[in-house]
Amino acid sequence: MSLGAPLLTLSAIDKSFDIHRVLEGVSFDLAKGEVHALLGENGAGKSTLMNILIGVYSADAGSLTLEGLPLIIGKPSDSARHGIGMVHQHFRLVDRLTPTENLLLAADDHPHLKTRTAARNALLATAREVGFTLNPDCPVGELSVAEKQRAEICKVLALGARILILDEPTAVLTDAEASSMLGAIRRMAESGRSIILITHKLREVVGFSHRVTIMRRGKTVAAGLDTTQLSIEKIASLMMGSSASSVAPSSTPDTTTSSLQPRGPDLLAIAHLHAQRDDGAPAVTDVSLRVRAGEILGLAGVGGNGQHELVETLNGIRSASAGSVMIDGADALELPPNQRRQLGLRVIPADRMATALASDLTIAANLSLTAVVRGRFGRFWLNRRRMEREAKASIEQHDIAGARPHGRMGLLSGGNAQKVLLAREIDSGMKLLLAHSPTRGLDIRASAAVHQRLREAVAQGAACLLVSEDVEEIMALSDRICVISAGKITGELPGDASAADIGRLILGHE
Repeated sequence: MSLGAPLLTLSAIDKSFDIHRVLEGVSFDLAKGEVHALLGENGAGKSTLMNILIGVYSADAGSLTLEGLPLIIGKPSDSARHGIGMVHQHFRLVDRLTPTENLLLAADDHPHLKTRTAARNALLATAREVGFTLNPDCPVGELSVAEKQRAEICKVLALGARILILDEPTAVLTDAEASSMLGAIRRMAESGRSIILITHKLREVVGFSHRVTIMRRGKTVAAGLDTTQLSIEKIASLMMGSSASSVAPSSTPDTTTSSLQPRGPDLLAIAHLHAQRDDGAPAVTDVSLRVRAGEILGLAGVGGNGQHELVETLNGIRSASAGSVMIDGADALELPPNQRRQLGLRVIPADRMATALASDLTIAANLSLTAVVRGRFGRFWLNRRRMEREAKASIEQHDIAGARPHGRMGLLSGGNAQKVLLAREIDSGMKLLLAHSPTRGLDIRASAAVHQRLREAVAQGAACLLVSEDVEEIMALSDRICVISAGKITGELPGDASAADIGRLILGHE
């Protein structure tokens, strides 16, 4: 592809939070009509750089230009006025509103989207263009994570951004959905739009982007490389340096810690479980499964097929309409979440920042949340020194980069935020871990660290139900695999089943 003069340029950008320097002299340029991938490990500074571009943060130093002219962005509305839109890793949607209403809420400067009918039609047209289905009339809070992702993508595209920033847009999509959506993005670039693609899926970079810029530890280490001249291995090496090979994900279960482990008793037993969506429609239909001590049961399937409701039902925040749930031999069907936790249930939800971590609280507070409820830090007043001391030790033990006990949770990268959650949930009282898309939006190294924590947990006698739309993750970790479709278990496979076997069950074929 022959690229003309840069449409957008970011030059020598610096940014610090307190004493922590997250960007140092970073540069990036984007041409008209290209898909430019921006890569780096979690914490490399990619999201911070893009948040400067859309007006969430202000740069401490450096400059921005658009079409050769200085670009001054002081707030998000400034970037929107210049035709810059971003789909964040954590969605900017109001749960009580439908996708149509969310679009209306964001359409202040778009007269053609002022009516419900116009907004609804724009969303549906965008969904068809991108290549996935969307219910524009269902409250966002009732959608699965995958459906929320689709609604967010459609909203930003429908607002007509000519420069589109996509932060992990395919993290919760199946391979087929991701290929369809990325193909549509490539076609949009061919029609004149410019796309900045932030992703940890290196196949997407090689297959769908024109150029790639790579960041490491807040600096640009490779700028504007032609992806036709790069291999996945070369990109991984540039992202992580000489350690790339040591963190490559395994394609088969780790038999040294899990598959050859003697199986124990059932720590989760579900029988004929039924649950409904908030609108009363069936979501989980006659689901039966069991997970034993010392094993990982993978639950595969396309998003929106009942996984979200099943996880909420097992966690006790959604009522079952029929069936039974046994945790470590105890009847948990009518128990609230805190009593299920007392039985040993721990949960890693799909959307960690929305339902498990508090972005405005300190890292120490997030690490201590569940222990505070138990009275570990005092019954009548909190022993904050002890909280901070234990948080500091946990940060060091789990290698949570860029974290300080007093630091704000929301400033951590996705990978390090997930480390905080794992450090809190995988404790001495854990017997059953419910992990829903635990590596969503994480890079290779962070994903490998999460996988290792799950393997270690089951090696020590815990049971893990892994719910994931990432078939490779299911194959890499699971001792057994179940497939869910339309709220039903369509079959069970051994842990060494092929992607084709899993795919046939997902599609409803025997």
